[in-house]
Amino acid sequence: MSDDPRLTPLAAALPSSVPFVGPEAQERARNAPFAARLGANESVFGPSPKAVAAMKAAASDVWMYADPESHDLRMALAAHHGIAPEHIMIGEGIDTLLGLLVRLIIGRGDAVVTSAGAYPTFNYHVAGFGGVLHQVPYTGDFEDPDQLIDKAREVSAKLIYIANPDNPMGTYHDAATITTMINAVPEHALLVLDEAYIELAPEGTAPKIDPTDSRVIRMRTFSKGYGMAGARVGYAIGPTPLINAFNKVRNHFGMNRISQTGALAALADQDWLAHVHAQVDTARKRIGQIAADNGLTALSSATNFVAIDCCEGGNFARAALSGLIARGIFVRMPFVAPQDRCIRISCGMPADLDALAAALPAALDDARKR
Repeated sequence: MSDDPRLTPLAAALPSSVPFVGPEAQERARNAPFAARLGANESVFGPSPKAVAAMKAAASDVWMYADPESHDLRMALAAHHGIAPEHIMIGEGIDTLLGLLVRLIIGRGDAVVTSAGAYPTFNYHVAGFGGVLHQVPYTGDFEDPDQLIDKAREVSAKLIYIANPDNPMGTYHDAATITTMINAVPEHALLVLDEAYIELAPEGTAPKIDPTDSRVIRMRTFSKGYGMAGARVGYAIGPTPLINAFNKVRNHFGMNRISQTGALAALADQDWLAHVHAQVDTARKRIGQIAADNGLTALSSATNFVAIDCCEGGNFARAALSGLIARGIFVRMPFVAPQDRCIRISCGMPADLDALAAALPAALDDARKR
């Protein structure tokens, strides 16, 4: 099928693809539901019951547009972080905020630096606005701050992306390492610090950053620890001039009224977040044991998923993943070597992990026969 001739040259040159194929599309293709949904790093432990109750109560008001300023949620987040609300921008998940940021900063030909195999949605936005992506390799399954900074200097990058903790490997750097990276950001560049999984990371992972610091913008979400991926609520923290710039391009009525209410209630229930953290820790240990039982190695994780090293390279890992999907277990894997020797398993309920444990031996056997 040819493109619509009215597309811009840039749009016409882009592939018609999405960063991830959703589990629903895969279920339709296989004409069967998945027995365990362990691929998208959603929180199967769910949102706070108080958030659910708040969203149910808000449903009758959904005939109204949401507050375009997200005022109440911004005020609550400002109090939670101990900063002024002028440093916070609410958006429809980190993915939308990343797209808006790239639109604001990157023009055709502008250089952007990331890690080869890091979160692909960021790359998707860079391509969509004509940026030139420069990628550096991971070092020992970690994004490498020094390499990222060196490459940014080399190519005069305007944006530098790092996720801490990392997706897809689950590894993390301590706060001191990230602080050192921020201090090394070249003049006129901006560090995009994606902290989607920060609520699930150990103490000492998140650095203290002055929100007026013009070298960095940090991204947070209610999708992971707070268990509200389907509600699409994210936020950025940064210097006021940059935060204000989002108002130039954002969809002012893009936020969902029910989602705003749910996020406000979720933020207020830190006890539930602690409960989820404990559930995630238990699931990570179980996934590690399942891996060991099958002769595989689980990487240490600071997220709500675990990368399992299949120890036999990318082709073997892809075959093992295909075997799991064929047996009704939805999982994903890193795209780029050498990280593609792993499969990535989201934390699940005991029944989900029982299903994984039952399916994995046969999936590995199939992979070894290929």
